[in-house]
Amino acid sequence: MNWVLFFFSIGFLLGCTHERCHNLKRSGNLGEVVIPAVNANSDGIPPKANARHVKVYKYDGSLQCGKGKLIPLEKMQLDLEQRKIKVFSSANLPDGLVHIQVCGSITGMANVYEISEENFIEAEKAGFKKWISE
Repeated sequence: MNWVLFFFSIGFLLGCTHERCHNLKRSGNLGEVVIPAVNANSDGIPPKANARHVKVYKYDGSLQCGKGKLIPLEKMQLDLEQRKIKVFSSANLPDGLVHIQVCGSITGMANVYEISEENFIEAEKAGFKKWISE
């Protein structure tokens, strides 16, 4: 029984060997980066308060052990803007799921965008999925 507890403790302590994960632990903010989108209205009037919004996401391309290629929020947002979809806010967030810890596996970090509910179908056509991790 002592050996099981010993190996469990070692596995827990060594569970996060990825540099990005270590940096997130030190910063304490779980890597959340929130960038407000620029209002597309030229008259400076904010969007209607009663407008229904939905959040959509795509994984940011980051993989464990520094593999993969991170796609910045701004670059991925262009996929939506090219389809005439207004983005109200954006953030890079963890998906909240448990992922296997092995080099080359996804980190679970996703680029999340708040859009109008009426544009959801068009965003799906661009490969985005509905964000439900909140």
